[in-house]
Amino acid sequence: MASGSEPSLNNSFREDCTPRPFDQDVLNFKYIKHQVLQPESGALDLISPCHEFKSFVTAATLDRKRLQAKFAKEVLKFASGCMNIRSNGTIHFGVMDSRKDGRYVHGEIIGIPVKEKDIYVDALDDIERCFSHDKEHVRQCVRPPKFIEVRDQEMTERKYVVEVDIVPLISIVKNKVYAVCLPNFKEAKNRLEYDNEEVFRRVGSKTERVTDLSHFHSRVQDRDAQREEAERNRFSPSEICQDLGRKLKMLMTEGKKFIENDKWFILITNGVQPEDLSNTDWLLNMNLFCVFDFDPDSKISGFCSKYLQHRAPNMHFLHSYRKPSDMSANDFTHQLHLFEQTSWIFCNGRSDFNANDSACDEMTWIKKKITFLRECVSLICKQILPQGTFQVIFLLTSPIEKPILHTFNEFFTDMEGHEDIICICESQENFQKWKSFAELTCGEDVVTDKSVVGMKMSHINATVQQIQIVKACARKHLPVFMKGTCLLETQKEEQMYSLEILTVDHCDETSEEFIEENKTSIEGQFYHGGRVTWLNLWLAEHRHVLEVIERDAYRDVSQRLNDTLKWNTNQTPVHTINIYHHPGSGGSTVARQLLWNNRKDLRCAVVKPSYTTAEVAQHAVKLREYEEKDSQSCVPVLLLIEDLDKEYLDDLRHELENAMRVKRVKYGTLSFVLLSCRRSHNPEKKCKESPLQNVAVTHKLSDEEKRMFAGILEKLEVKHDPEFILTFVLMTKEFNEEYVQKFVMHLLQDIDRHSVVTRLIHYVALLNTYVPDSFISRSHCEAYLTLTIHMERFRQYKFERSLSDQAKLVFLHIRDKRTQVDSIKIINPHVAKEILKQLLGDQQTQSRLAMDLLCEKAFFEHRFGREEYLSFLRALFIRRSKINKGDECDSLFSPLIEHVLENGKSPDKAIELLKKAFERFNKDPFFAQQLARLHYTYEKFEEAKYWAETATKQQPNNSYFLHTRGQVYRKWFQAKCEALETIPKTAQNTADAVETALKALECFQECERAAKEEMESVNSSGYFSEVETGCSLLKLISSLEVFENKTIGHSECMKYLLTDYIPEEVRDAWEPFHGRLKRLNNTMQDALEWISEDLSFFQTDIGDEDETKSIEVKIKNPLTWLPKKTSEYGKYFSEAQSTALQCGQSTLDKLTPFQKRMMIYHYGGGNVTSILSKLTDQKDAVAVLENILDLYPKNPMNARLDQRDIVNYIMTNITLNSLAPQSQKVTSVKQLQTLCGQFPSDKRKCSANALFLLTLLFWPEDHDTDCEREKKYGIVQSAVEHLDKGYWTKMKDVPQRKRRIYTHFFLGNGKGLNRFVHKKTFEKDTKGVSVFERRLKWLSGEAWKMPKIAAMLKPVSGWTEDKVVYLQGPQKKFSILPLNVSSVPHNENITFYLGFTFRGPVACNVMVKN
Repeated sequence: MASGSEPSLNNSFREDCTPRPFDQDVLNFKYIKHQVLQPESGALDLISPCHEFKSFVTAATLDRKRLQAKFAKEVLKFASGCMNIRSNGTIHFGVMDSRKDGRYVHGEIIGIPVKEKDIYVDALDDIERCFSHDKEHVRQCVRPPKFIEVRDQEMTERKYVVEVDIVPLISIVKNKVYAVCLPNFKEAKNRLEYDNEEVFRRVGSKTERVTDLSHFHSRVQDRDAQREEAERNRFSPSEICQDLGRKLKMLMTEGKKFIENDKWFILITNGVQPEDLSNTDWLLNMNLFCVFDFDPDSKISGFCSKYLQHRAPNMHFLHSYRKPSDMSANDFTHQLHLFEQTSWIFCNGRSDFNANDSACDEMTWIKKKITFLRECVSLICKQILPQGTFQVIFLLTSPIEKPILHTFNEFFTDMEGHEDIICICESQENFQKWKSFAELTCGEDVVTDKSVVGMKMSHINATVQQIQIVKACARKHLPVFMKGTCLLETQKEEQMYSLEILTVDHCDETSEEFIEENKTSIEGQFYHGGRVTWLNLWLAEHRHVLEVIERDAYRDVSQRLNDTLKWNTNQTPVHTINIYHHPGSGGSTVARQLLWNNRKDLRCAVVKPSYTTAEVAQHAVKLREYEEKDSQSCVPVLLLIEDLDKEYLDDLRHELENAMRVKRVKYGTLSFVLLSCRRSHNPEKKCKESPLQNVAVTHKLSDEEKRMFAGILEKLEVKHDPEFILTFVLMTKEFNEEYVQKFVMHLLQDIDRHSVVTRLIHYVALLNTYVPDSFISRSHCEAYLTLTIHMERFRQYKFERSLSDQAKLVFLHIRDKRTQVDSIKIINPHVAKEILKQLLGDQQTQSRLAMDLLCEKAFFEHRFGREEYLSFLRALFIRRSKINKGDECDSLFSPLIEHVLENGKSPDKAIELLKKAFERFNKDPFFAQQLARLHYTYEKFEEAKYWAETATKQQPNNSYFLHTRGQVYRKWFQAKCEALETIPKTAQNTADAVETALKALECFQECERAAKEEMESVNSSGYFSEVETGCSLLKLISSLEVFENKTIGHSECMKYLLTDYIPEEVRDAWEPFHGRLKRLNNTMQDALEWISEDLSFFQTDIGDEDETKSIEVKIKNPLTWLPKKTSEYGKYFSEAQSTALQCGQSTLDKLTPFQKRMMIYHYGGGNVTSILSKLTDQKDAVAVLENILDLYPKNPMNARLDQRDIVNYIMTNITLNSLAPQSQKVTSVKQLQTLCGQFPSDKRKCSANALFLLTLLFWPEDHDTDCEREKKYGIVQSAVEHLDKGYWTKMKDVPQRKRRIYTHFFLGNGKGLNRFVHKKTFEKDTKGVSVFERRLKWLSGEAWKMPKIAAMLKPVSGWTEDKVVYLQGPQKKFSILPLNVSSVPHNENITFYLGFTFRGPVACNVMVKN
């Protein structure tokens, strides 16, 4: 736009505008520079004013006298002309009147500078000198000048259009003709003179002199009559009755019948008037994403105070929307709860707030806050809400100020137009200021069309409620314990934002008109493959649509729930029911049917994704206790958890159990039922593992189900075309592979294989085949199809029109409940897989398609939904299949990469794909890690090394990347060993392999150090890999020619590894390695000991299905792995002495302590875990344990054994006693207790193993004296204190359910060592039961009631204080950790069984003492 008097260069950009309303003082009315008024006009109906334009550009610069003379002359000439023909008129100064200047167009507004307004006002004082008669008449008809500001974005000085209105009322001018002497400044005489008296009239668009005065006078009465008639019939444009109600409805619904229930609204308000607050129900019932509130008193007396009575918004300020640069938009919205609760943004301070954020005047606001406003609006419009998913409403109920005008400008800019911005304003005066500003950016017609002006708030309230799907302020109810219902306030519901609460009267509030209009489409969406909604079930229940089939699995899960609800004393407060289902088989429908049908008896809710278990538990407890009198007597809560892993479920259970413990809810009271619904490729197997807790939903239909499906299909085909209920049709065929194949073949018969839409089908099918629950947002698709959609009301229509017939059939349109973002996916994963197969055929490969997808800039760079899309794309290349995540099998790489590898002759295509992904994802180190793994799998070790180092350079302290780097060298070492197998091994030809193995060991040790610093995960893979590699290296070393001889060679090898001695054969070739090889013995011992201690602390059967934390090393059963590796390690250092036991005691006596220790390792006595494993692997266990004891000194007290040896000696005795209490080799408890005296007196220097043994051996016996008892309790309590510290060091910040403490022994009824009953002793009583079921038996307390178990164990007495268990006996209070916290009663005398763990003694089966 041009500035000053310069015209714009492109005339086509000029917009038309309307003049100021005639003879009205319109506050804030402004013109916009370079807009164009309608051409000058003559008299029309005498009431509509004629117009005359004067540019006045030169005259405006004259001095006062000359300017006044020029102004008065033009005004009075025009005024007399209007009065003489009895027509209203306006003369405009500052508007182009000349067509000769090509720079401007006629009527173009340019404005003139006005330094002093009184110059123009005083100029009309010349009326007395210019008119000889009827001067007062002229004064009455000529209105004072009006100064209309001209807006210009590049304005350097303020300019105006000066306008004078002429209103010749018939009561004033009747029978008169007005002659005027016009003023003229004579430059020659330098004075003002007056021309001769003349009569003027308006002729067309000009003011001309009357030449035939007699004729003109003769027609005066005719003109008077015309004026009189015109005044009698006149009406004001404002009196035209507009249908504002219809306009408001059309703007709010975008031409539809109802406001979309899932559309977001952004409200901008400058303060609702007190008298209007009672008429804001229409706003209470809308999806308000946020409110920009410019009223600082809003929370005290304004709209916010009213809103808070019904809803629970979050209070924010503009600066609250400053997103940190390193935070994603998703994380930011989650942090502010933007989609769960309305964000109330106080834009100009908040008077009730103590912090320093007070209201400020307009200019201060612009200086201090406009930057925050820009950032806030930009973030919402460009990163959070996609275009078309929201509408902006400016509700202007107070005088307009600059901040709210700037807000409009920011939204208009960031929304790239005005289509989704509407203005509602009751006051014409307020609207004019708004309009004059808004016209600057979008033109007068657009502003007028998108505004509702003059409608009272009460009328708006009533009108909008007619088009809302849900009735305003609808009342919702929940069941209560006493079998009635209570009102659920919306405000309280919103405070439980992590739950979607299902009420007794859910969906009852939906308007009848909406139901009648949409019931068929809602039903069709479900049968086409959409997820079942509560409205689906409501419509079916009220017989508006066909029933939703209740499958056999529904009856199964319903029975499980009913069984759970039956009260019993062993009931845990939280019970879990699992639904495992084939993808697309209706598992979610079964789960939601269960909630729907139980909503009147239980409090039901769906857990929303992406909330922490702590938040969900907090809200679930609130839901349980809402409006109940007593926390002991509440309706159980049924929580549906969909597609979240077992870890999340366990965490949630743990949180809820803790909450019930804190609430002191009586044990045996069922408080929560967790209904987990997860996909699985083998639901039947899951069901067999735990038939009492798991329910399977498969594609296979029973005979009864087939009959029901066939019946429903017959009815559906009457109402819907078969192609639009495809998923249901496929379900009736049980997704038969052959049927799906034929169906897809028929579908793709006439498809244009080269069209962009078909390409889109390719991409969606690829994602849906390999990434569970994936989709592509509609806005991504529009960007890809290069659709430009200007009006949201046509958005869906235009998008669907752009699709081919095939795409319309296979695409399922879904909408995110939280963000309301629309997306598409293929109707079913089976269909997606078959489409991909048939579309690609033999000509194309999936690797090529995946490469093309990576290169699609439209998808990759589109900003809305970008994080979700990139997460799906990332998963396509990185996410590995895992059975415990519901996949068909465990895989080494992502299923796509596995497919590419299987179908290619070499890994080159897969490598090329991952390299491209690495580049596209900004050199993401996780892709580099995958490339390293892929390369070493195919023995491309140099490349693997490069990629492993690339990953570790970016994240040098990532233990998993360091482990991968170690794996590269380990695999490389293995390959080098294989190459040496057929040739004699020498130091020279093995040097390269040894160096590689040592590099691997260094990497694994770096991994171990890094893992210690990672507080949120436990990565033990470095230790396992170090042991594996160390054993392989020892094997290679011992196979060298110089060390190969079983006697001499082994002795030589041990001498080399354990002393400073270096054989000549290896001196030079292994010169760089000597030091590291000589440390191998100690580093391996330390690694084995670390693994043993870790396994001793925590359960290893928590997830027998789970692999360890290592990304690459699978140790599926570490309890069997460790004894084997311990024995293997011992074998390499004791091979020559392996026959010593058969040679008698004399030979044993000749062995060194180290040789004996290595033989102990070889026989499985090297660490606690290996020793205890003898209780499971009992073959020859007694003989082996006795042999191990023979290797220790006859009198250990005098031998001064080190701490590790003492621990292993004592544990061997305890284990042997468990297997063979009659064995003569077992040492007495007294002697073992004495031996414990050699542990360091400073308990901080004691190992966890030593501390554990102290708690075990020094547990008091019945025959102990009080003094002995107290002394022993002191030893035990001191050990427990240090064990607990070690426990928390190992736990880090990892959730407890991931690292559950393991109970090794229980206190039994025997004496001495016979008091200790190992847990393995019980397992024969629970054989044939799955790991999960076994855990459940222990957790529920069922196992403790088994007669054999109860007979073995000794009950211990104690009491509880505030849910803390204390042991009866010791003088100093001794708290015992309860194994099942939720079972602990409040302030009761109790009995319990005592267990021994590496965290200290624990209380099991806590029972109130009768």
